[in-house]
Amino acid sequence: MDSGIVRRRSDTPTLEQSPTAIQYSADPARSYAPLPAEGFVLREYGRILKKRTWVVISTWLIVATLATVYTLHMTPVYDATGRIEVNRENSLNLGFKDSDQAIGADYEDYNIALETQVRILQSDAIAFQVIKNLKLNNNPAFAGAAAKPLTGPPLNSLQVDAPFESSLLDRFRSGLKLSVVPRTRIVEIHYSHPDPRLAAQIVNMLISTYIEQNFKTKFESTMQTSEWLSQQLSDLAMKVETSQEKLVRYQKEHDILGIDEKQNIVTSKLDELNKELTGAEGDRIQKESAYKLASGGNPEIFAKSESSSLINQLRTQESDLRMKYAEATTQFGSSYPKVMQLGNQLKQVEESIQAEDKRIASRVQNEYLSALQREKLLGTALDVQKQEANHLNESAIEYNLLKRDAESNRQLYEGLLQKLKEAGISAGLRSSNIRIVDLARVPTLPSAPNIPRNIVLGLALGLLGGVGLAFVLESLDNTVRTPEEAQIISALPSLGIIPLTAKLIAKNGKNGHPRLSLSSRSSESADSLGMIAFARPRSELAESYRALRTSILLSSLGSPPKVILVTSALPQEGKTTTSINSAIVLAQRGGRVLLVDADLRRPGIHKALGLRNTSGLSTLMTGGDGSEDGIVSTEIPNLFVLTAGPPPPQPAELLGSTLMKDYLARWREKFDHIVIDTPPALSVTDAVLLSVEADSVLVVVRSGQTTKAALRRVRDLLSHVNARVTGVVVNAFDLHSGSSYYYQYDSKYYGRYYEDDPPRNGTSAAGKVS
Repeated sequence: MDSGIVRRRSDTPTLEQSPTAIQYSADPARSYAPLPAEGFVLREYGRILKKRTWVVISTWLIVATLATVYTLHMTPVYDATGRIEVNRENSLNLGFKDSDQAIGADYEDYNIALETQVRILQSDAIAFQVIKNLKLNNNPAFAGAAAKPLTGPPLNSLQVDAPFESSLLDRFRSGLKLSVVPRTRIVEIHYSHPDPRLAAQIVNMLISTYIEQNFKTKFESTMQTSEWLSQQLSDLAMKVETSQEKLVRYQKEHDILGIDEKQNIVTSKLDELNKELTGAEGDRIQKESAYKLASGGNPEIFAKSESSSLINQLRTQESDLRMKYAEATTQFGSSYPKVMQLGNQLKQVEESIQAEDKRIASRVQNEYLSALQREKLLGTALDVQKQEANHLNESAIEYNLLKRDAESNRQLYEGLLQKLKEAGISAGLRSSNIRIVDLARVPTLPSAPNIPRNIVLGLALGLLGGVGLAFVLESLDNTVRTPEEAQIISALPSLGIIPLTAKLIAKNGKNGHPRLSLSSRSSESADSLGMIAFARPRSELAESYRALRTSILLSSLGSPPKVILVTSALPQEGKTTTSINSAIVLAQRGGRVLLVDADLRRPGIHKALGLRNTSGLSTLMTGGDGSEDGIVSTEIPNLFVLTAGPPPPQPAELLGSTLMKDYLARWREKFDHIVIDTPPALSVTDAVLLSVEADSVLVVVRSGQTTKAALRRVRDLLSHVNARVTGVVVNAFDLHSGSSYYYQYDSKYYGRYYEDDPPRNGTSAAGKVS
């Protein structure tokens, strides 16, 4: 054994001093962008449908078959149809204007009336009458095996409570369907029954019963109205006579001679006095004005306003004499006889004018006093007449009340008498607002089942149900199946995909997913899945591990990672197989690779490689004999293995010790890559303790087995200790399932490639270091 493998602790650089460790981020997932969202949802739907193809097809066929069988076994049902027209009703009213417009006055009210008639057609009373008329209770085609005569009270909606009658009503309603033709007054009556003749009979009997019921209802209503009108008329006749007598008697007692106010004497006299008084007041005002002018101290002003001929002649004569007197005085002087004569004549004229003014003033005064006296007399007479009119008005109030009461009683009597005559005429007429448009004919073809439609619906429902069931099953599946799911759930990049092929399933004798950590005997170790990258280097699996190797080497900036830790969330997810084959492909690249089995609780590398486990990591950590003979070489060039060794009592304390860190530092200098297989991170803390010392941590998830919650939990555990998690490896991924639609593999090519790659011969996969 090469003793130079183990170095002194003083020669081991610390993790902080390692130039490689500086190049890694504590959370490498942060440097990766999320998956592109474009088209992802549609692709995911396509993947689910392709994956659950048999669920969709099976559900589709089952539902379609059941629908077809059910349709073919259904009893044919015939639909008989009749049509009636429901016009506006001309119902009897009591003379009030509002009642003439109560039914059918506008479109909305008519719709309400039409719906009312439809409800009447569906009423229990008409249904029981149809059952009674057609004797459907005794018809086995309608009542079935329970057909029997009706007993008990007559059929009507108020008295029938027996279970048999209730069942008859339910049977009748189950086949009846009413509908109003849009924008018309036509009501279609449909009845469905296996017996086409009976269906037509029921529709026609329903129409006949409904029309007869309509006649009967109107006749009874008319007769009730006539009886009520007759009773009211006798009372009204007595009221009219009594009110008329009261009116005449009151008119005589209060001397109301006129029939109305226009012909009343008191009122007429009052009007005449009022007119006379108004005229007297106007005349008095006019004469008072003249009187004031005359007695104002200047009678000449008033005299000038007089139009009498005498005063006008005197004033004209006075004007002429003044002109002549002025001319004569100027020509002859004032002492001239003719001038003096003219002066005397002028004085006589002036005296005559003054005398005439006094006479006119006296006359005006007399006229004013006369007008004033007349006004007073008319005012007194008007007051007397007002008192008489007020007394008459007090009497007229009661008179008008009696008069209006008599007139209203007479009008109401005349109106009711007219309606009574109309009711008598209407009672004798069989008029109806219902008109038969089409009677039901016996149908020749069944209306149900519609076999083509039901089959098409069955196919459509089956397909929808299958698709829905596929999505339900997918939603109930809480496992990680695709790299995209792993990347989205963990927020870590997907580094690689380890496929599950049909040949591998057959090889392991499984119908489902095989375990990728197989127990290897010395005769089978070279051909086991644990060493597939070495045993069959041209296989599909070997190529997947080489792709994983490329992702690991290119996952960090600068130099590739040296210490690579492989873990998983739960057991049986293929981390050991991934560790072995990753170490093999790294060794095939030419670098020195050390494969360390750090699963001290359930080691598996020695089984897969056919090695002894008498000494290994546990003996090295506990001191043992102080040698490092646990590191062995293999027939694979550049690959060295350190098994787990005997299980120690406290594995976590050993892996988290300073001694383990020292050995890792020494191995960094001796080997190009160190691949460490660790226990599941959710089962024990061993992997979490070692993850802080690794340059790259790989989380292995098994497609269809690892749950989403477990993947999230292991991601959180590793991120809390600032482990350098490089990404996720999806193991046992079925390329031939619906989840692999984006992988364009040539199955025939890889099949021939795999068959042409025989396993390597040899009885052991490993040996001691020479």
